[in-house]
Amino acid sequence: MHSHCEQVGLWVGLVVFLLTTVGNCQTHQPELPNIVIVLVDDMGYGDPGCYNSASKISTPNIDALAKSGMKFTDAHAPGPLCHLSRYGLITGKYPFRATPQKWRVEPSIRSGQLTLPCMLKSKGYSTAMVGKWHLGFHQSGYDQPFKGGPVDIGFDSFFGIPASTDIPPYFYIRNDQAVQAPTLQVEERTSPGWTKIQGEFSRAGLTSPNLKLNDVLPRFTTEAISVIDRHRKENSAQPLFLYLAYPAPHTPWLPSAEFVGSSRASMYGDFCQMVDANVGKVLNSLQKNGMNENTMVIFTSDNGPVWYPDDVKRFQHDCSGGLRGMKADGWEGGHRMPFIVRWPAKTQPGSVSNQIICFTDLMATFAELVGYKIKNKTDLDSVSFLGVLLGMITESNPVRDYLVIAAGNGMKTIRKGQWKYLDGPGPGGFSRKHFKVGKNQTGGQLYNLKTDPGEQANLFDKWPDLVSELKLEMDRIVQKNDQTNRE
Repeated sequence: MHSHCEQVGLWVGLVVFLLTTVGNCQTHQPELPNIVIVLVDDMGYGDPGCYNSASKISTPNIDALAKSGMKFTDAHAPGPLCHLSRYGLITGKYPFRATPQKWRVEPSIRSGQLTLPCMLKSKGYSTAMVGKWHLGFHQSGYDQPFKGGPVDIGFDSFFGIPASTDIPPYFYIRNDQAVQAPTLQVEERTSPGWTKIQGEFSRAGLTSPNLKLNDVLPRFTTEAISVIDRHRKENSAQPLFLYLAYPAPHTPWLPSAEFVGSSRASMYGDFCQMVDANVGKVLNSLQKNGMNENTMVIFTSDNGPVWYPDDVKRFQHDCSGGLRGMKADGWEGGHRMPFIVRWPAKTQPGSVSNQIICFTDLMATFAELVGYKIKNKTDLDSVSFLGVLLGMITESNPVRDYLVIAAGNGMKTIRKGQWKYLDGPGPGGFSRKHFKVGKNQTGGQLYNLKTDPGEQANLFDKWPDLVSELKLEMDRIVQKNDQTNRE
């Protein structure tokens, strides 16, 4: 895949060179925008103030993005867990079509598979990734290349970590090489007053001497700014695609001293405010480098928060913003995400879209944007919402007919307009400890999200024909022929 991307990039570079240096052959092409995706980790729909006026967390930089761009109210991660979400974002395919859960032993993305960075690179983009990968490598020792990762699926450069900051071994990778092998033992950390998977939680294991968990978030900000600075100085003739995948506010919650006590949602809220401040630094870098006006910035989160009903009561802060459930759940709180697009002179400032979209839709959207023809479109689970961003598609014309998501335990849900069907009882994820299946709750679930966004009134028994229709359509989508998309 890496050599394929390089080959395509060389041809595109040659064509661009000829068009821009041979006078008689020059053609005017619209300038392609830089694209910056900022993906945060485990931040809920109700955490940013622009999504929840009652939020106990201050997020001025995220709120400013919404004020100057388009806020989506019905945007969804492809799956309610870290690796599932990232797979769908990068490939344009539902994660249940692959085995991203095997990320510990193998790469999740197949060789030759179409990816966002490879597609954009073929259209002349400089591509860079900073942050949390979580989609696996082929590994044969810390002194050997880590194959199948970012630089093998289309990114020109990568600086990051293999997975979450609570999953050892902890070490940095630059491109495909470990910066320093993990040789130091660290003990498990927990926080009194929280569940085992909240607070300062991190697992025992090995760490490299040059990685301190509380330094990872600011280190990635520094790296992202370096990418932007370097691009402006060395590659300004090319558009930039930067994928910045922060591993926060995922556990361990480690706000630096200046943010401790800064929110009204304890250490989690403090850490969210630190994330917001780091997002602001990256946005400021775009401004300082004169790249602000021609950059599409997308801000979103990979899945729902780890925030239980007891936490909502304790702090009077609802991370899910009135939605039901949390991380790993099939309920909306597990996968409906804050999703903001700022694209100066293209998206209407302060606009709001209620269109149902999914991270997988970035593939088709970017393809339409840059004029890339996708072969075998039926192999993807992607529809373009470019017309929505440009104000050309109204709310009365949905871009998506259906959306299918698998919860943490494999329970699947399908969405059609205001209707949502789940093929089992309960949340299907982390909220199950707070849910008991009653005698009349052994079947599936059906909700009208227009009148019941909190998924409280199960209409499964009242609309049997609709249940059958949605179930049949979900089965068709799940079972459709899934040929690997080779470009």
